[in-house]
Amino acid sequence: MASSDPRPIVQIDIVSDVVCPWCIVGFRQLDLALQQQNVLAKLRWHPFELNPTMPPEGQNLREHIAEKYGSTPAQSQQARDHLTQLGDELGFRFNFDDDSRIVNTFAAHQLLGWAEAQGRQHPLKLALFEAYFTNQRDVSKTDVLLDAVQAAGLDRDAARAALESGTHVAPTRDKQQFWTSRGISGVPSMVFGGKYLLTGAQGTDTYEQALQRCLTEAA
Repeated sequence: MASSDPRPIVQIDIVSDVVCPWCIVGFRQLDLALQQQNVLAKLRWHPFELNPTMPPEGQNLREHIAEKYGSTPAQSQQARDHLTQLGDELGFRFNFDDDSRIVNTFAAHQLLGWAEAQGRQHPLKLALFEAYFTNQRDVSKTDVLLDAVQAAGLDRDAARAALESGTHVAPTRDKQQFWTSRGISGVPSMVFGGKYLLTGAQGTDTYEQALQRCLTEAA
């Protein structure tokens, strides 16, 4: 059935990882831009692993940031404070502490691919962001993933079966390769209208400009 909503629709593809804080910040900025421009989005989330070789036990987040980026404890705390403030301004709660961990996200991406076929990918993505950043849960654990599935209105047993079957392993790898082969090396990366790429959390004003460009061309 066709939508009766008269607002224009812009397709937006978002390459993202569920443990990337800037991905939820960028989405919240985008969502605000959509509201301010009175535009609907056809959103599709695509997989990207910040740490594809992360072992099952994960790693302390502060230690990981120090190893990967050379950040000092003071710089790490400053970044956390900045993210927390940004999140508060955008209506999203970041909770960091000394025990926060970075974890493997490949299973989460498999479930997001499965959820797309169920028409519930977006709610699951948001539930995973909340589970990891707000509730400090380990989104590499099956029970945590299934709790997010349930919160997104999806069937828990069907999701477990999808994971255990392994049928989403190869498609998820293929999707990752598709984007990395096209030069995507950081997230969030958003493609507006299939044409215009913005990488990083660019801010509400920049997203409004991208939306307007798409609408102008469509008109």
